[in-house]
Amino acid sequence: MVAITQQLATTEGYSESALSGVTFMRCNGALARMPALYEPSIVIVIQGTKHGFHDGNIYTYDANHYLVVSVPLPFDVETQATAEKPLLGLIIRVDFEMAAELLLDLKESVVDQGEAVPPLFASRMDAKLGDSVFRLLEILQSPTESRVLGSSVIKEITYRVLTGEQGRSLRLAFSSDSYLSRVAKVLKLIHSNYHCALDVATLAQEANMSVPTFHAHFKSVTSSTPIQYIKAIRLHQARLMMIRKGISAAQVSAMVGYESPSQFSREFKRYFGRTPVQESQYSQSILALS
Repeated sequence: MVAITQQLATTEGYSESALSGVTFMRCNGALARMPALYEPSIVIVIQGTKHGFHDGNIYTYDANHYLVVSVPLPFDVETQATAEKPLLGLIIRVDFEMAAELLLDLKESVVDQGEAVPPLFASRMDAKLGDSVFRLLEILQSPTESRVLGSSVIKEITYRVLTGEQGRSLRLAFSSDSYLSRVAKVLKLIHSNYHCALDVATLAQEANMSVPTFHAHFKSVTSSTPIQYIKAIRLHQARLMMIRKGISAAQVSAMVGYESPSQFSREFKRYFGRTPVQESQYSQSILALS
C-alpha cells in the first residue's frame, strides 16, 4: 500500500484523488503540535504516525489504527514522519446520505442512552477494513475505475467503520434524535454560516433544546462553548483563505465575521501562536494545500 500511495500522493500537504470525497495527505517531515480542523471523515494512515489531542485525550492513528471524526471538530494534531519515510494517508469524507442508507439496511435502532460519546475515536485496523483500503488504492490509480467502482468501495469502508468496535459514535451522529445528532446539526449550521452573527439562543432552538441543556451537550461533544467553537471555526477558515488565496488579514477578518481587524489579529495569534502573516508564511513553507 505504501508504494501505491507514494505514487498517488506526490505533493506534500493535501491533494485531491480521482474520486470525489477522497483526499491524499503527505508530509515529508515531523510537524509539532498545531491546531487543525477536521470535517466528518475517516482518516487512514498508510505510513507514519499522527496524534490527535482533544479534551485531554490523545488519539494515535498510524498504519495499524484509523481515526474517525463524526462531527466537524477543531483539535490539535502532531505528525511524526521523515524524508525517508514520509507520512502517507487518505482522508475519506463521510457521506451522510450513504451512511444513513447503510443504517437502514442494517435495520439497527441506535438508542441514545445519554452517555458521553466522544466525537472522534481511533480504532485498530482489522484485516477486512485493510483489504477494503487496499482495493480503494488500486482503484484510485485509474480515473475510469474510480468513477465506476469507487463509490461501492467507499460504501464498504463506511460499513466496516459503522459496524466496527467503536462505530457507535458515528452511528449516533446519524440517529434521528440523539443528542449527538442534534449537536451535529448545529455544527453544520455554524460551518455554513460562520461569517454571520450567531447567537446561542438561536442555536439551541435549532437543536430543539433549552439553552442550559444545549450548552451542556455542546460542550460534551466539542469540549468548548458555542461561542468558543464559532471563534475557532472563523479563525481556521481565515487561515485557509490566507494560505490558499493569499488574502490579507485585514480583508479576511471581515470575510469571516470580525468587525475589528486588530481584534482578529490578537485572537488569531492567541489561537495559533503566530500572527496571521507569520502563520501564512509558515504554512506555505511546509504544506502545499490544494
